[in-house]
Amino acid sequence: MRWENLREDTESGQTALFDAPTTPRIRGTGGAGLVAPSPSPIRAGEPGAPVAIEIRARSIVNRVPGADPMFRWTINPYRGCAHACVYCFARRTHEYLDLDSGRDFDTRILVKVNAGELVRAQLARPSWRGEHIAMGTNTDPYQRAEGHYRLMPKIIAALSEAANPFSILTKGTLILRDLDLLERAAEVTDVGLAVSIGSIDARLWRTVEPGAPSPRARLDVVKRLTDRGLACSVLMAPILPGLTDSVEQIERTIAAIAEAGATRLTPVVLHLRPGAREWYRTWLEREHPRLIPLYRQLYGRGSYAPASYRNIVTEAVREVAARHGLDHPVNERGTEKPAHPAPNGRLPLDLPGPALRNRF
Repeated sequence: MRWENLREDTESGQTALFDAPTTPRIRGTGGAGLVAPSPSPIRAGEPGAPVAIEIRARSIVNRVPGADPMFRWTINPYRGCAHACVYCFARRTHEYLDLDSGRDFDTRILVKVNAGELVRAQLARPSWRGEHIAMGTNTDPYQRAEGHYRLMPKIIAALSEAANPFSILTKGTLILRDLDLLERAAEVTDVGLAVSIGSIDARLWRTVEPGAPSPRARLDVVKRLTDRGLACSVLMAPILPGLTDSVEQIERTIAAIAEAGATRLTPVVLHLRPGAREWYRTWLEREHPRLIPLYRQLYGRGSYAPASYRNIVTEAVREVAARHGLDHPVNERGTEKPAHPAPNGRLPLDLPGPALRNRF
């Protein structure tokens, strides 16, 4: 649908969403759809700050399509993400709402204000079998808006009461607010916690993840979770070609992750799906134009870098992680090992065929 009833109040600077009589259905929400509250208060801060768009969801525990997904069920209490990571693969989901995958994704945050009550209701259905539910798979449940809306305590409480296993992936330090709830949940069910830390380069963080807590703040989250007896793994993601893939960078990042007490480490090389691809390319052209030829070579054929490159990066991470006493991560796709070592501190590119044309 088009958002004909979304209008901008130019005097107040706030967005007025859905006039009171309307309850439109929004496409692209896992089949269940969303309905608008009547009316919806919108909160706006300084110019350019994210704006919360309050909605009432019809469904919150959503099945992941596909024959063999990594996780079968997810909860995403927000759509859009103020962390504003330039590489975020979820950007294109905003286009289903007739919003753009660039600035709108960063600044128009849909808040499912009834998330907690929906989780409780869906888990109580006779048909629900208590399967694992993953959170943080699309946008961060502990992004900036969570500080105000406090949706996660209600969600965690509902999962705990049902003794339903769940996991959370986040970049947000707000997860520390819910430490007591997470401890109680871990007493009755399996709780998996993971923090995303692609590198500890502070200068790069300020441009590539401008709305997210700093890498050092995220390392502190890992430490505080593990200090409380809550095992926490790290998703070393994404590893950015030409920016965070050197052996020196990998060594520094993994050493810091190990020192924070992480129990496991899994690397993921950058992938660029449509939506994220265009936004990331614009950022790269502005911030690191010298790398455009490299990215044309790596991503000219599609969303993923060649397997040879991914395997080289994964093996470098594996070796460094083993030296620091971290559980060995699995390769991102398959278990094959690269044919070439990493000489002179750089990861070599063993790419098939000639250089690709301007498809990136």
